[in-house]
Amino acid sequence: MDYDPDEFVRVLDEEGRVVDEAAMPDLDDETLVGMYRDMRLTRHFDQRAINIQRQGRIGTFASGAGQEGAQIGSTYALAPDDWILYQYREHGAVVVRDLDAGYLEYWMGHESGNASLADRHVFPLNIAIADHLPHAVGMAWASKLKDDGRATVVHFGDGATSEGDFHEAMNFAGVFDTPTVFFCNNNGWAISHPVENQTASDTIAVKADAYGMEGIRVDGMDPLACYAVTKEAVERARDPEAGETRPTLIEAVTYRFGAHTTADDPTVYRDDAEVERWKERDPLQRFEAFLRRTGRLDDERDAAIQADIEEHVAAVIDEASETEADPESMFDHAYADLPPELQRQREGFLSMLSAYGDEAFLRE
Repeated sequence: MDYDPDEFVRVLDEEGRVVDEAAMPDLDDETLVGMYRDMRLTRHFDQRAINIQRQGRIGTFASGAGQEGAQIGSTYALAPDDWILYQYREHGAVVVRDLDAGYLEYWMGHESGNASLADRHVFPLNIAIADHLPHAVGMAWASKLKDDGRATVVHFGDGATSEGDFHEAMNFAGVFDTPTVFFCNNNGWAISHPVENQTASDTIAVKADAYGMEGIRVDGMDPLACYAVTKEAVERARDPEAGETRPTLIEAVTYRFGAHTTADDPTVYRDDAEVERWKERDPLQRFEAFLRRTGRLDDERDAAIQADIEEHVAAVIDEASETEADPESMFDHAYADLPPELQRQREGFLSMLSAYGDEAFLRE
């Protein structure tokens, strides 16, 4: 995947210098530093989550390192009660909405962790590729019918654009003018499948033309550019003056530095030189350089931010680790009413637990 600055919207270059003053968002100093903190928190959480996964304390984990600019920038552009539907890699969106132990509990295998997100207007994590897009359009359409002024932002990867759900959702949103912001995190790879083999379109953003909506390509390694285009898209989604709502497709050109998940080996399908080229555009380093150059960040404040981040993530891990598994809960969330065969399995399982005890049975 090529990285051509002339092909997308950006505010900061790779050195953190402002290259488009007109596109520079009107954000106060504390908000800008807050964005930086949340980007660093997301990166640190990502690193700690991978470490404890290697220790066997959580299941398969999807790293988001390299994509913090797109996640944090886009989420900061939303109102607190706008809805977010994410795939599974957008940990930064959850960080902005307040990362707590519940989120990590999900990755540890506790379905209850998903429920904690609802109070923050975040839908549960979605593993099946793209099937949350029609749900996002449905939520947006409900907001339009209720006239509650909310936008719905749905995150997905470039691989999702090959799924039928993507096209159905885009078509419905275009026809019914739903207040939906489709946010494609194009990191160049759908697991081991390069984006060049994913679509014959010149870009993903151009697909918006077929569905009668605006398509925008943005530098996903630039948090300020991602904020700016998402803010514009959200305003288009709920235009109070015109009394209209319009959907938008945003393609954020970004990169994942690590593996697709902890079950993946990216060295099999991409070379180190490619990864290093993209690391030179690291959104965290770029944004830090901008803040330091403009006098908003110094060593003392940076150290305080890092200490706060480490304390916060450590507390999240400690609290989540205290949650005990309830083996019976494996039957609770697949069906509203258990089919007869699963009901028999559940009864047999409970009989064995009763006979042997939880700990003895699980050891066996």
